[in-house]
Amino acid sequence: MSDISESYADNIDDDLHQLVIFNLGVEEFGVNIMQVQEIIRMPDITRIPRSPEYIKGVVNLRGKIIVVMDLDRRFGMNETEMTDESRIVVVDINGTIIGLVVDSVSEVIRLKGSNIEQTPEIITQKINAEYLKGVGKMDDRLLILLNLENILTETAAA
Repeated sequence: MSDISESYADNIDDDLHQLVIFNLGVEEFGVNIMQVQEIIRMPDITRIPRSPEYIKGVVNLRGKIIVVMDLDRRFGMNETEMTDESRIVVVDINGTIIGLVVDSVSEVIRLKGSNIEQTPEIITQKINAEYLKGVGKMDDRLLILLNLENILTETAAA
């Protein structure tokens, strides 16, 4: 009996993706919830001289200094103004903690693996394909799924 329940649990883990959904402009993006440490309101951000334009600066989060990246600028999208809905999604990417500025965070969802498709070329023309894992289909919505490892790797190299 326990073999059956373990097998069932394995199938659920393989087929379901739990995602944090956020907005940049009118587009909806998703990241693996296991990489998200927390979501915070916009604090004061200290600018870093000579940093790449997509690095907003650093924040002090309970005694830890965290680099904050503006995803709009990182993706070459039009930068939007900060609002009361703007948030920093604090993520852990292979042990490196970084904050991602987003326009708003909408929800946490579970998405079946069968509802994820390869990223269409039209999207990869706007956003570097290295940053993308695919596109999730949920009812009448399309969610752009991000590959955070590649966003950070390029940031570290920049």
